[in-house]
Amino acid sequence: MTEPPTAPARPRLSVVVPLRNEERTLVRCLEAIAALRWPPDRLEVLLVEGGSRDGTRAIAEGWCARDPRFRLLDNPGGLVSRALNLGIAAAFGEILVRIDAHTLPDADYLERSVAALAETGAWCVGGPMSAEGRTPVGEAVALAMRHPFGVGPARFRYARRREAVDTVYLGAFPRAALERVGPFEERLVRNQDYELNWRIRRAGGRIVVDPAIRSTYLTRSTLGEVGRQYFDYGFWKRRMLALHPRSLRPRQLVAPLFVLTLLGGVAGAGGAALGALPHAAALPLPALAGSYLAVALGVSLQLSLRHGLRHLVRLPAVLATMHGAWGLGFLAASLVPWRERHAANEPGGAR
Repeated sequence: MTEPPTAPARPRLSVVVPLRNEERTLVRCLEAIAALRWPPDRLEVLLVEGGSRDGTRAIAEGWCARDPRFRLLDNPGGLVSRALNLGIAAAFGEILVRIDAHTLPDADYLERSVAALAETGAWCVGGPMSAEGRTPVGEAVALAMRHPFGVGPARFRYARRREAVDTVYLGAFPRAALERVGPFEERLVRNQDYELNWRIRRAGGRIVVDPAIRSTYLTRSTLGEVGRQYFDYGFWKRRMLALHPRSLRPRQLVAPLFVLTLLGGVAGAGGAALGALPHAAALPLPALAGSYLAVALGVSLQLSLRHGLRHLVRLPAVLATMHGAWGLGFLAASLVPWRERHAANEPGGAR
């Protein structure tokens, strides 16, 4: 293990919260942050606001006026990675903690994070991603995010014990670790957390997930929002892989290969219908689509039997939206020049 983590037993903490168009979840998030247990004179909360078009800024300003621990910073470009870097540059903390506006940290979140850093010597610690929906679609999304078929087998999502992993949800970092590896990558709209953790591991640091570090992630509420979110996840994962090809994991190719095969099957079916291709070229499409549908229905039934049969109608559509949008985004990033697409600058998660 190489140097970084060094911090006093009761270090100063800086919580950095990127904000842009977050009025639907922001009050709940700030209430949870305000309830975090840590000495007030050793804690600050930096709300980094990115030109919101809703009531986000007014909510943030009101909170800063009421609670001296909270401070508002401006992020003119709105980009999350830039917001994180601005917050880190302005922070007084020996430990820096990222919390997104879709997150509700438990009251002991900071205590658990500091303990995990001290006890493991890790350069970044975090907890599993525990999802909660606010609408019927959001509830189905939360269930899908708890199952490997929905979001893949990444260990940090299902951790039952403290262990080293590739990445974690959000994260707490000793300042020394960030000074060692550099800031968040501002060319990335999403996946900037995974990219930073890749550099940490390349520098000899460890990323540790601890299930005692608990928080709740508030999911998107409609299929359209979920589709846009997962398209961006796939798109910016592909961009991140262009920067670090060796970070590729086989699981990250499953959705794009599935979508590519479906698209090829559709093209084959069209060619066969027009007589341009033999009808045998269209045969893989129904087989592949049928296999996917069977597995999706099986997983949906399994989850619905555990959590309520009302979810059975929505879960297959949610799963198909997540997988299809992620795969399409990944493929699109291979075709669209780097500067020609601008995704919504919202906090994103690792995948």
